[in-house]
Amino acid sequence: MSPPRTLLPRSAPAASQMSSRAIAALLDRLEAQSAELHSIMIVSSGHVVAEGWWAPYSAQRPHLLYSLTKSFTSVAVGLAIADGLLSLDDRVVDVLPEHVPAGISEQGRRLTVHHLLSMTAGHAEDSLYQAWQLEPGDLVKGFLRVPFAFAEGTRHTYDNATTFVLARTVERVTGRGLPELLDERLFKPMGVDHAEWDRVASGAAFGFHGLHLTTEAVAAFGELLLRGGRWGDQQLVPSAWVELATGRHITTLPSEDGTADEDFLQGYGYQFWMSRHGYHGHGAFGQQCVVVPSHDLVIAVTSDAPSQTVFDAIWECLLPGTDHADSAQDDEMLADRLRRLSLPPPQGSAGLERSAEAKLDSSVLPDGTMVAVDPVDGGWLVRFGSILTVDAGYGQWRESSPLGRPVVAAGAWQGTTFVADLYVITTPHRVRLVVDAEAGTARAAWSTEPLTGPDLVLHLRSPLMTRPDVA
Repeated sequence: MSPPRTLLPRSAPAASQMSSRAIAALLDRLEAQSAELHSIMIVSSGHVVAEGWWAPYSAQRPHLLYSLTKSFTSVAVGLAIADGLLSLDDRVVDVLPEHVPAGISEQGRRLTVHHLLSMTAGHAEDSLYQAWQLEPGDLVKGFLRVPFAFAEGTRHTYDNATTFVLARTVERVTGRGLPELLDERLFKPMGVDHAEWDRVASGAAFGFHGLHLTTEAVAAFGELLLRGGRWGDQQLVPSAWVELATGRHITTLPSEDGTADEDFLQGYGYQFWMSRHGYHGHGAFGQQCVVVPSHDLVIAVTSDAPSQTVFDAIWECLLPGTDHADSAQDDEMLADRLRRLSLPPPQGSAGLERSAEAKLDSSVLPDGTMVAVDPVDGGWLVRFGSILTVDAGYGQWRESSPLGRPVVAAGAWQGTTFVADLYVITTPHRVRLVVDAEAGTARAAWSTEPLTGPDLVLHLRSPLMTRPDVA
């Protein structure tokens, strides 16, 4: 795989008045809390001062952003408004009339682009599940059929379906697919040539989820926002839209059980969250684009970690290190540490002469699937019946693409048990496989289950065309 185009200039932390010791303290904190980061990029004063990927994740690999995708959809809305094709007061029923259900409520008729952007349509909870149950073939119509609990514009409810409707609205008024519009107006001018999109069964991009970008592309997006939509000598996004979208429009509330993360209680903009410092785009399992204008700072993170844990470390460890330079030796020690980041492969012995076969008990693949582990070239071939075969290394990661999308795996023998981690490397997720050779049993489970369901085959097919389960 060829390396991606460099989007941002680099400098040592000291050259941008950033403390390398503060960055090291951030890494120490996250490591002590067992936060599984996959990548981090810190941009200070327009320069990348720290960047690292925990192997097997790597710089050139686009990563699933989950709901951080919403912030890109917001930019597409802003472009349509700037072109005079859409306005905040436009009603959904007027822009998408063929999706209006019979007997629509008066509140449904009143919903505008502003309500969608700020997630203030009035639903009591995320309407996605119910909307797809009501209208499996037309999520817009299903969204308009879900009963409202609050008057529009009065209460924020995190609602994925609102962003799906926004994406369809933008596509209607521009005559372009959301990926094609953002490719032309945003990604290509920035030099991003590797944006990938997951899609629903019809082929349309989710809009609320499913964009894959490299860490540097996410950081560059944050830098674009920090500079008011300007990229070099081009004004790619109107500065007025950046200011409007990243400003607070509605109060955000704790969940019904009273739990809340501090950096999700600061208010909501137009598909952006307000933070204790600045604002952020956020995706499930800790995909983050954090922008801190007061410190001329952007932080991009991909992970399988609690977001608030990462925020707390940024505020308490990193921010105090701005406007402070450490020694060249400190900078080099940090750079060396960042070069050596790695997630640990399973520990154990090689046992490369040993094979195993067992029946799988798992929701990852059909129950009863036979798993066969056979040694080959310093590693193993792991066969899941006739469904797929994965290469796994010993003490090193090996990559294969059995169904189109890559999986990176490593394994080891722990006594009579074979253990392997299979990273679906374009996502935050991995499968832990445990094969008991003596008992003839096997288990496979996600570290964190993908929001689009547990079926491993689904997530290894390319392109991914699915929708969240509504069974």
